[in-house]
Amino acid sequence: MAVKIRLTRLGRKKKPFYRIVAVNSESKRDGRYLDLVGTYDPLKDPAEIKIDDEKLQSWISKGAQPSTTVKSLIAKQKSAPVTE
Repeated sequence: MAVKIRLTRLGRKKKPFYRIVAVNSESKRDGRYLDLVGTYDPLKDPAEIKIDDEKLQSWISKGAQPSTTVKSLIAKQKSAPVTE
């Protein structure tokens, strides 16, 4: 079983909201997932990206491959200044 880290879409028409999930690569885009890793809200300004680093590293160490979109979101989150 190959595991991918990818986006699953929520929200309604013209108002997308995404979950970043670990999922079996053969399952549907919005199908059952193994673990919720984070969220992505593209409609906020700037876009809001929340990723649980411990879960992400755990899945990557188990051999999960992030999609290209998730890779870019991880890079954006790491380069963004922390304002808390």
